Amino acid sequence: MLTTAQQEQYQRDGYIILPDFKSAAEIAALRTRAEEIVNQFDPSVSQSIFTTRDQAKNTNDYFLASDNTIRCFFEEEAFGADGQLKQAKSLSINKIGHAMHDLDPVFRQFSSDAKLAEVARDLGLLDAQVWQSMYIFKQPGIGGEVRWHQDATYFETTPISVTTFWFALEDATLENGCLWAEPGGHRGPLRERFIRNGDQVRVEKLSDMPWPDNSTAVPLEVKAGALVCFHGLLPHYSAPNRSPVSRHAYTLHATDGRTEYAAHNWIQRDPSLPVRGFV
Repeated sequence: MLTTAQQEQYQRDGYIILPDFKSAAEIAALRTRAEEIVNQFDPSVSQSIFTTRDQAKNTNDYFLASDNTIRCFFEEEAFGADGQLKQAKSLSINKIGHAMHDLDPVFRQFSSDAKLAEVARDLGLLDAQVWQSMYIFKQPGIGGEVRWHQDATYFETTPISVTTFWFALEDATLENGCLWAEPGGHRGPLRERFIRNGDQVRVEKLSDMPWPDNSTAVPLEVKAGALVCFHGLLPHYSAPNRSPVSRHAYTLHATDGRTEYAAHNWIQRDPSLPVRGFV
């Protein structure tokens, strides 16, 4: 699936962009299903927000119990001082997570892709195991910042193998909060470790290496349908969305089954819901 030049680029930069990986029809089906899930979501069940700020403090039971089910989370700025939504529910959800790829037929069909399995193999995942899916809305005007981080913080293996598959469901631009990444940054150390012990979580700092800034990071502006693949140690970030247009995306996180998946990772599976690959 990938050329030698593309594989070499991935090894050098820690990421690769594959334009037009998903069709307009595939994107439309996923967006329609996400809209249905949000419409069926009752905000009175939970007003849990998703934030990457002080995660150990802001991670609650509702979030932790989303590991192997499907739940909705609000944007940080969704609620006013009166505790009411500032705009329609459909424009207030930050994301849906985290097991749609296994539990929802529409998301499963999108995620079960022979082409995607080939890409994963070309990137070194000879026994791909998909642990997490997220539908990210990046809402207009209130789409929250996602601070600099590495995905291996949440999906640690020995050796590191987690790879992110990020699908642009709308054009991602500087204006609406596209991804930023540090080319070659995946050759640095793991900076943080997210540890779950039952219903308790903590973030362990592992390195004092500073996060990138605009002098070394580059924006990854892509068109709808593109697939961005990146290494679990690649530092990446996205700015708040203050534009009038959303930036929908869908992500999958997969590790190689030949590596040892850490017992402290926040998502675990058992025989009742075994981890599966892309096909």
